Amino acid sequence: MKTTRHATYNLNYHIVWLPKYRNSVLKGEVADRVRTILHEIADDKGLEILDLTVQPDHIHLFVSSPPKHAPSLLANWFKGISSRKYNHRYANHNGEKIGWARGYYAGTAGHVSSETVMNYIQRHEEDNS
Repeated sequence: MKTTRHATYNLNYHIVWLPKYRNSVLKGEVADRVRTILHEIADDKGLEILDLTVQPDHIHLFVSSPPKHAPSLLANWFKGISSRKYNHRYANHNGEKIGWARGYYAGTAGHVSSETVMNYIQRHEEDNS
């Protein structure tokens, strides 16, 4: 359990999002850089990353957050800040920018099946076809 001045909480979210056009760009050095940036965002916002998996075509983030932050805010922070930081720091090195697809999956950690996540990814792939 964690506490703030006015709350005791155990809120853990599973957030999944995809690169724009579901391109498999999150490999090697790019994945390492994105992973580092996501940890920086969590530190800056007072969040705890419980688990982070960067796959070539999507990101799974398990994050603990105080109740004052809505899951939509968390997704917007991680997606928006990470693309801006990555593009500011690294786009000049190789000319490639990181962009995220619209939308995301959010659920409470521990209560999501891999089938639910795969359905989200497949639906998103169909939407971009």
